[in-house]
Amino acid sequence: MKGILPLTYVLLLTASTIAKAPAGPWDAFNFAPSSRTFLPKSVYATVGQVIGAENLLENATSTEGATVTGNGSYVVLDFGQEVGGRLTFQIDAATSSSSISLSFTESSLFISPTVSDDSCTVSPAHNLDGVLSLPFPLTVNETFTQTVGDQRGGFRFLTIVSNDNASVIISNVTLNATFMPQLDDLSAYTGYFYAQDSGFHDTDFLTKLWYGGAYTVQMNTIDSHEARQQPCPMPSGWANNASGGHIEGTILVDGAKRDRNVWPGDMGISTHTELVSNFDLESSKNSLLVMYSTQDPATGALQYSGPPINAVGSDTYICWSLIGTHSVYLYTGDLDFVEQVWANYTYALAFLQSQVDQTGLMNVPIFFANDWGRTNGQGHNVAANALLYETLVTAAELAMALGNASLAEAYASNASSIKATFNDLLWNEAVGLFSDNDMSTLYPQDGNSLAVLFNLTKNASQIQAVSEGLTQFWTEIGALSPELNDTIIPFVGGFELQAHFIAGQGERALDLLHREWGYMLYTNLSVQSTMLEGFTANGSLGYRAAAGYDFDYSYTSHAHGWSTGPTFSLTFYVLGMTITSPQGTTWSVAPVLSGLTAAEGGFETGLGWFGVNWTLTDNNTTFTLIIDTPRGTNGTATLPGTGDVSLDGKGTSVDGTQLNLDGGLHVIVLNM
Repeated sequence: MKGILPLTYVLLLTASTIAKAPAGPWDAFNFAPSSRTFLPKSVYATVGQVIGAENLLENATSTEGATVTGNGSYVVLDFGQEVGGRLTFQIDAATSSSSISLSFTESSLFISPTVSDDSCTVSPAHNLDGVLSLPFPLTVNETFTQTVGDQRGGFRFLTIVSNDNASVIISNVTLNATFMPQLDDLSAYTGYFYAQDSGFHDTDFLTKLWYGGAYTVQMNTIDSHEARQQPCPMPSGWANNASGGHIEGTILVDGAKRDRNVWPGDMGISTHTELVSNFDLESSKNSLLVMYSTQDPATGALQYSGPPINAVGSDTYICWSLIGTHSVYLYTGDLDFVEQVWANYTYALAFLQSQVDQTGLMNVPIFFANDWGRTNGQGHNVAANALLYETLVTAAELAMALGNASLAEAYASNASSIKATFNDLLWNEAVGLFSDNDMSTLYPQDGNSLAVLFNLTKNASQIQAVSEGLTQFWTEIGALSPELNDTIIPFVGGFELQAHFIAGQGERALDLLHREWGYMLYTNLSVQSTMLEGFTANGSLGYRAAAGYDFDYSYTSHAHGWSTGPTFSLTFYVLGMTITSPQGTTWSVAPVLSGLTAAEGGFETGLGWFGVNWTLTDNNTTFTLIIDTPRGTNGTATLPGTGDVSLDGKGTSVDGTQLNLDGGLHVIVLNM
């Protein structure tokens, strides 16, 4: 088709002029180092004859190194959090027969001297990654450094094993971070968040969670030439030097350990986390260019994922690529990017619309029913049609921005038709939830959450019903997903979280945060710094064990960007700051109080700083809101109640609870 983006192209990174976020107590919770170097924090265990293991730590008082003696002796080093990159250490003494191997794992459950946790493919025995053996014979007084291919994208525990009876001495164990290579100072975030949560066992939970999500997406930002090789090395091993797409620069991938591949559905969460934490939209843009390069010239369909996995057959993930295009435009104002992909974009959307049948809904064929892992995505699937609706709504905005009013009108009209049929065919008034499909008695987490998030509901009472109805699937450690048995899926949980905030149910949203992300952040089964891909109702790491992961619990990713919904939700809903037109030319501030007494933070776009600081005092009767936005912009402030209002030290009349404001610094005091 004329105008389709070629399969090979180059997009160079541009220099960023975005400023670092202000310093404050929140910096103590930033998991990223100011340099690109990680050092082990503690010795987790030693087995056999190991002397001086503590000399390998960042706080070591001696440079003599560690001596490991005997075949099978080993030391396990704990980096204290999820890390990823290329390992380096010095070999100070060895014999001609000395041999060393290394194993890596995210979870302490899979520490082993003979295997790493699986990162390349699944195995019921979780043994296919094996170990990394150093070149033989060892060279004394030289530094060993992992190759790019041998690097581990995500791990917490490193096991160093001697495979010979002779002694070997090693020192200076360091890890050079390879993620987000465009930054020298990995901790130099452009956004921040801070709030005290007295309703949880750790009052700093929300701040830690915001930074844990930011760090997760940071670790998911990789050089395009450092994706996971497919097929995997045989008979065991891993290789992280594959091409993630025909592009120069960084891409936003799904996970640090695996898959290290562009999946556009994951970006439905992680791109928003990029905005509020690092404003690294270039990586999202590059990833979308990768997806457009996969377009089938005969049909217009985009792939389910980028190379080297190259999965095909998902209408929902095609929608996410198109929705993501709008997100990048909204956050950057880059209309040239939209124009660059527009022929591909409209061709892909035409492919989706060709599946709309006489009912007015998309009838997903079985070959395009793949999704995040849920079952039964075919037919008039509720999640797929919610995504098509949002695709059409955002497509209308993009068409209008490009000056094509007639196409914008057609997209908007088609969206309206879907919304009407969506409610007529799928809404169950008696249950108070949307059905998974016509004639279905399954009421899924994904479709119902997306229906609220994308405004497919018709009234406020319907939104409240969905918010309430979703709680029936909650457990003590999170929301079960009815559409995939025994699964707590934080990807979909991120959409549910937003649905509760949209319903104005802030305390319910925080309850879900405490359960689901509280479990992830504090369980000793995980890394206590980045976000788990998913888990089961009893808290095990058997996410999708029987649904694609072949009961390989070690394969589960512990740094998955699709689980970072809380990071931008805390910014968009608890702070209440969102941008409503490209780069924030217009914006909205509407805090959802959620039982907290104060919150502050913000983020940057190309126009400048968008910040909020609010406090609730005097027995919750006085609400003070400080808003700081770029001059030349304008927006609205929606107050959490009615009463006497002071704006910038002067009394003012308020029409309802909303104020119209120009950009700049404003102080609003509401006495309720």
